[in-house]
Amino acid sequence: MSAGRTLRLFKTLGVACAAAALLSGCISATANSRGVYATPIGNAPVTANPTPYSAALYCMADYARRYSLPSPRMAVGRIADYTGTVSADGGRQVTGGASLMAMTALAKSGARMVERYDTSISEMELRYANNRLIGDEGPGGADDIQYRRIIAGSVPGSDFYIIGGITEVNHNIRSGGFDMAAGQASTDTPLSAAFAGRAYVMNIAIDLRLVQTTTNEVVDVVSYQKQIIGREISAGVFDFLNGNVFDISAGEGALEPVQLAVRALIERATVEFMANLYGAPGPEVCLQAGPDPLGGTVGATGGYYPAYPNTETNNGQTRADPSRWHDRRDGDVRRSRY
Repeated sequence: MSAGRTLRLFKTLGVACAAAALLSGCISATANSRGVYATPIGNAPVTANPTPYSAALYCMADYARRYSLPSPRMAVGRIADYTGTVSADGGRQVTGGASLMAMTALAKSGARMVERYDTSISEMELRYANNRLIGDEGPGGADDIQYRRIIAGSVPGSDFYIIGGITEVNHNIRSGGFDMAAGQASTDTPLSAAFAGRAYVMNIAIDLRLVQTTTNEVVDVVSYQKQIIGREISAGVFDFLNGNVFDISAGEGALEPVQLAVRALIERATVEFMANLYGAPGPEVCLQAGPDPLGGTVGATGGYYPAYPNTETNNGQTRADPSRWHDRRDGDVRRSRY
């Protein structure tokens, strides 16, 4: 091996060792005074997690309070993922927490709720109380412990509950892209460059039912879908310079959050459910001004049945329009301020 090639080899090894030393400087084999090996990166604060339809839910709650409209007691059952999709790493691709999102949406709309999704603690406390194992402080203070009594009728029942599921995930509705590369034929400076861009569209859909608890009658059905877009852009340069190889590339990609799309679908459906249960005159009660510009169409999404005799004034007439409560097409829908 010539002296020149040996020198270049040592230079390459030196650069590699220096890079390894820089990387290892961030991690120590000995814990610091706080008991950690490394400080986690990132300092983004906790923020609110609204969707474009959260403002409509808040508006619905304000409407109910303004006119002293009673809220029925609501419960949420199982809203499962029925798509069976699995991500590349083996985990779920679609959230399993849709029921929790529905509870949050109901709370935003001002609904009264009773817990039916996870009653394990209540059932255990009931068993303990039935065996006189739970004691509460009596009138005499800490020395006066009385076992908790089980009183018939102390647990309020629900009037309506929401169940359903995530029923569609279509991964590639449409996609497109471009790849472009160019270079020089000269052997002196064989520089080449490449550019690429890709975009694709997928969608996700839910089907939810509103059930009257006492009769098990399905009184309302909502089915919605939302499209999700992803994109990727990259560029690179490849060159030989004095016997050295340089490959420099950069890129940017983004995918609209799938789980946030599920939350948006559930909140949009909850607006429809609660407008009916409050007996609201329609979606225009939660618009900034004027009537609903997308109203007037006739036809229900599914087995729509009014919970109250307000068919002539409620929002059941507008379900068939796919742009209902679409925040970009309907300019009067309130945008979230958070």
